[in-house]
Amino acid sequence: MKRILFVLCACLSLPVWALEAPDQQRLSSIQQEWAHIQYQLPEDQRVAAFEKLAAESSAFTQQRPKAAEAWIWSGIVTSSWAGAQGGLGALSKVKQAKADLEKALTLDPNALQGSAYASLAALYDRVPGWPIGFGDADKAQALLEQALKINPNGIDPLYFWGDHLFRQGHYAQAREALEKALQAAPRPGREVADSGRRKDIQLLLVDVNKKLK
Repeated sequence: MKRILFVLCACLSLPVWALEAPDQQRLSSIQQEWAHIQYQLPEDQRVAAFEKLAAESSAFTQQRPKAAEAWIWSGIVTSSWAGAQGGLGALSKVKQAKADLEKALTLDPNALQGSAYASLAALYDRVPGWPIGFGDADKAQALLEQALKINPNGIDPLYFWGDHLFRQGHYAQAREALEKALQAAPRPGREVADSGRRKDIQLLLVDVNKKLK
């Protein structure tokens, strides 16, 4: 569960519950703090930092319960907290993250360019299967296909798709998806997240290319 890594994109269309300016600023603050913790903090500091950010993102959902964006980021932060913690003790956090992302899908599946689909797919790909967890490669694939319909050129769905293909042994297709992900347009205000994600992609490409030799 160490590689449960998430980051989102800008909205594709007007969500069911449109965020007002202060809430957009709050969302941006959570996104930027997530990127700072995930990609800039030493590993031994991430668990405590994610715990604090999880409390903030959970409070956001309580104050804006109709905002899919709030539920998406609560799920992302909680799953990242689980990834930083690792081990079976993180499973309860992963299950909470799953519930948050599923809640977001009931509110607005298109929110943040379908990021709930991609983030939930990543959980299904990385969490152990039954009887320990809910991991399911087939469900991950179905969710990723939905994510890519909404955001076919996004760095995150393409990264998760490439990772999924790699896990399934489809190495040439994985490389194609990951190389496409590296060409994704930069996201204003998400420079740290973009830089960190590209490093994730490049590291995975090393593993993919080893398999193709």
